[in-house]
Amino acid sequence: MISLRRSQDRGHADHGWLNSYHSFSFADYHDPAHMGFGNLRVINEDRIAPGTGFGTHGHRDMEIVSYVLEGALAHRDNIGNGAAIVPGEVQRMSAGTGVRHSEFNHAQDATTHFLQIWLLPHTAGIPPGYEQKAFSEADKRGRLCLVASRDGREGSVTIHADAAIRAGLFDGDEAAELALDPQRLAYVFVARGAIDVNGQTLGTGDAAALRGETVLTLRQGREAEVLVFDLAP
Repeated sequence: MISLRRSQDRGHADHGWLNSYHSFSFADYHDPAHMGFGNLRVINEDRIAPGTGFGTHGHRDMEIVSYVLEGALAHRDNIGNGAAIVPGEVQRMSAGTGVRHSEFNHAQDATTHFLQIWLLPHTAGIPPGYEQKAFSEADKRGRLCLVASRDGREGSVTIHADAAIRAGLFDGDEAAELALDPQRLAYVFVARGAIDVNGQTLGTGDAAALRGETVLTLRQGREAEVLVFDLAP
């Protein structure tokens, strides 16, 4: 079964410095029908205005993945990490027993556009941690590249959650097929462009939730960038 979540149906908050679309309930946006999907709790599509950002704040017991689409996201935390995340890079922060961090767009003339993804950890109370890796356009062109997994296989970042995240770029004749375990869940989010997902056409910001499916087929991409989640039910 495939359920579609259209971009225009997402929650929306415009704080001036931050323009955010919520695929699932978050902060002041609450929709009992969209509280998450399996152990995927948050996909926020955020745009941070130049010279602004999230001040220091805390998290606990959550796996937080940042995926930058445009601009740069400057990260700093209280466990000694400080880095700029740019397009092509994936950052994983394990909040565990508690971490405090800030995220800023230090550019004075460019917006930072990124996806903020939260996954429920498989174990509570782990030590906080951080990891960041780069994946080239060639890694993702016409295929689903593993960018995050529970065991860090294939050069992906390690997430402490029963999940995997793949990213792909598709245009024209480029296509991909992924075998699915029908006992698990899959979620497809189109970060930009458009693509056909198991015969359904999805555009920028659209998503498809798959239950009981055995295969995922992506084809007829139109400058598409896609994230695919393999999730615990």
